[in-house]
Amino acid sequence: MTRLGFLWAKATGDEAALEAFSVPQSELLADLQGKRVALIGNARSLSQLRFGPEIEAADLVIRLNTAPIPAEVSHGARTDWIALSTPVEPATLTARNPKRLLWMTRKRRRMSHEMARRPGFYLNRLPDILSLRARLGGSPTTGLMMIDLLARSEMTATRLYGFDFFTSLSLSGSRTATQVPHDFAAERVFVDTLIARDPRFSLRP
Repeated sequence: MTRLGFLWAKATGDEAALEAFSVPQSELLADLQGKRVALIGNARSLSQLRFGPEIEAADLVIRLNTAPIPAEVSHGARTDWIALSTPVEPATLTARNPKRLLWMTRKRRRMSHEMARRPGFYLNRLPDILSLRARLGGSPTTGLMMIDLLARSEMTATRLYGFDFFTSLSLSGSRTATQVPHDFAAERVFVDTLIARDPRFSLRP
């Protein structure tokens, strides 16, 4: 599809045309099978910790949105996938060099043609997003959508780093919890409940 066709598909909400850019969900889930995953949230509190070597030891390292790495000692250095709900500067993608980009939000108009054309691109399915939204009772964060996707895979283990549910704010911006459209208390309950029933998940520290 040409760039003009892509822009028209976004403008008209042609989901089928946009999904043509995406690898099948089955391919994504197959890549996760048997993997030990490190999912790196953007909480500022992670910068004060020393989980870098532990993160690097994972089979798959997934970062979110702008994928900040203020220091390798706290965040590690490798980036295998980036899960996005916002456009990211080309320089960031060059620096991180992920094997996959995953567009997670239902807000398709923010997605760029350059992102969608990258090899391995994945478009999070609208039914999955809406199902999670209904269970949560509100708009899920990029991190929670990624957690939900991982929970439906056959990964071996997922450790969550940099998830303090906005207690320390985010490395990717200066907004407070009241300035973003998410219910972080509900997300904390969601994650705690998931960890209690699915021993593959753990929250660090």
